[in-house]
Amino acid sequence: MTEAIHFIDANVPMYAAGGEHPLKAPCVAILEAVARREMTAVTDAEVLQEMLHRYTALQQRQRAVEVCRLFLKVVPDVLPVTREAIERALDLHLRFPQLQARDSLHAAVMLGHGVTRVISADRHFDGVPDLSRIDPAEFRGGV
Repeated sequence: MTEAIHFIDANVPMYAAGGEHPLKAPCVAILEAVARREMTAVTDAEVLQEMLHRYTALQQRQRAVEVCRLFLKVVPDVLPVTREAIERALDLHLRFPQLQARDSLHAAVMLGHGVTRVISADRHFDGVPDLSRIDPAEFRGGV
């Protein structure tokens, strides 16, 4: 039996690194579980771009780099965004109107690599066949 691989969305490290919020503690627990290798996790290049973009838009360029570097230490396996993934994302984007542009791309990358579990506070992933979203608020360790 192979171990499940979990895709970590941008909101997990951002809540973990952020101020007081109901999702801060669960997101910290998720990243700690990954760091202890209690669960296998990946992310994609677009997640890192999303984090850089958000912090930079908030005039927190240094924080952007710090959070991304810490995240890369915990989740070193970064899946690439390829032309094939973009083509798949375009199809998903048309089929599932609830998906935001970035989420279409994340879903395409995940599906292209056989990753079916996404840890995200983002409900846009709900309803996409072959993907199972785990809400950080419901994280129970090792999922």
